[in-house]
Amino acid sequence: MSFPDLGIDQIKAKVDTGARTSSLHISEAQLNRKSRKIEFLVHPKQRSNIPEILVSARIMEHRSVKSSNGESSLRPVIKTTLNIGDIEHTIELTLVNRDMMGFRLLLGREAIRKFYLVDPGKSFLKSKKAGTKK
Repeated sequence: MSFPDLGIDQIKAKVDTGARTSSLHISEAQLNRKSRKIEFLVHPKQRSNIPEILVSARIMEHRSVKSSNGESSLRPVIKTTLNIGDIEHTIELTLVNRDMMGFRLLLGREAIRKFYLVDPGKSFLKSKKAGTKK
């Protein structure tokens, strides 16, 4: 999957139907309150800081999100285009440091609703080449 508006050509995600909103791992965030923009680094490869992609995006809002361990935090929310295979649509992403998590991207149910069905018995149904099955 990719985020063409953010310059992210490929990133693995964990699909979590229990999570409402999707979350993207970021670091070194700098917020410009006047312009309502945020600049941050994305490291799309798991367990690696290379490559490093500098991203700038407009903040929609700040939202209180409860993590899997029950703690709430206020996170910036952006809208961006998600591309999986031949399907492209706009989703909301909360931005957070996910260093302790296995995947740099958590794809919540709002991002997949009306576009995809989840089969919990299957994994990695799309290959690295966009649009093709393994």
